[in-house]
Amino acid sequence: MGRVAKDEVREERIMMEVVVDAYDEEERAMGWFYYLQDTMHFPFEAECVAERRVSPLKSGERVQVKGMTAEDDCMKEMFAEIEWSGRTFSVPLIQLRPIDVDAATQEAVDDWKYWTDRGYCF
Repeated sequence: MGRVAKDEVREERIMMEVVVDAYDEEERAMGWFYYLQDTMHFPFEAECVAERRVSPLKSGERVQVKGMTAEDDCMKEMFAEIEWSGRTFSVPLIQLRPIDVDAATQEAVDDWKYWTDRGYCF
C-alpha cells in the first residue's frame, strides 16, 4: 500500500490515540490536528527535507516551528506555523525534520510521516 513497511505498534497507537472514533475525513483530520498540537512541544528547530510548491523553503534550510496552523487550514494536510526570514507563516509539516527535540515531539512527527508514507488519507 505505502512506501514503508507496516509497523503494527505505530498502527495501534495511531488507531487508538489519533483517529479513534473518527468516522469521516473531517474527524480524522481533527484527530491528527489535536494529536500533533497536544503532543509536540513548541517551539523547536527543524530542517526542510523536501521542497514543496506550496512552500518557499529549500532543502537544508532551518526554521523555528512555533506551533500548528489553525485547524481550519489542516483539513487536507497538516501544516505547521514557522518563523522564517523575519516572517511567520505555514508550511506542510511533512517537509520538516525536527532537530534535537524530545521523544514525544519526534514520535508525533514520525507518526504523521508514517501515515503519509503509507498512503493513508483522511
